[in-house]
Amino acid sequence: MSKDKSAGGLRILVVEDEESFIDALTVGLTREGFQVVIARDGQEAIEAFHAQPFDVVLLDLMLPRVSGLDVCRTIRLSSTVPIIIVSAKGEEVDMVLMLEIGADDYVTKPYRLRELVARIRAVLRRHETTASTPPSEAVVEQGPLRLDIDARRCFVDGREVKLRKKEFALLLLLLENPGRVLTRDVLIDRVWGSDYVGDTKTLDVHIKRLRTLIEVDPKNPQYITTIRGVGYRLEVKSSSGE
Repeated sequence: MSKDKSAGGLRILVVEDEESFIDALTVGLTREGFQVVIARDGQEAIEAFHAQPFDVVLLDLMLPRVSGLDVCRTIRLSSTVPIIIVSAKGEEVDMVLMLEIGADDYVTKPYRLRELVARIRAVLRRHETTASTPPSEAVVEQGPLRLDIDARRCFVDGREVKLRKKEFALLLLLLENPGRVLTRDVLIDRVWGSDYVGDTKTLDVHIKRLRTLIEVDPKNPQYITTIRGVGYRLEVKSSSGE
């Protein structure tokens, strides 16, 4: 019998050291049909994750013994399980770090349980869709930019650069639409899903990081250009500069 991906039967690892949040989350998520396992520090979280399977991880950043960032990095070494970071911070530098280490989404404290459950269900749906959708082409290439979809590898002028999952998906979408302006809404819907309810600044953070990886001068991008008030466009230039 398959699990109901909307909630019931799904196991969630909640990594949190504040008892007030632990009590509220345990009660609230259990009522929503989740099986909740609690880890109160980073080391306990790593041990719990390797001891049993989970469908999603809710991970606080500020933890005793091992930080949330290091827990996320450790999980990503062996698993693509959806990870939602919980942070009391909201600065862009924190968002960059979260995305770089492989988090799927983040929420800031304090948060409403209804919003949190919506985020959890959304990342589960996106994860399931991504895992079940095969790529349409093996290789996509525009100018000096080349993506090997099957191997999930990116090359710029023959030099390989390492991309995260969402970065790869964003660049693929842009490469498939060279010279076409893609609105912010289209990019978010196609890469994060139409049910995404997070901060739209996430898109800008991903674009900023993509530029640092593929552009010669990220502050003066040649490939991914900003169309103010609309979105982004891929400008294809040959490696010879023609």
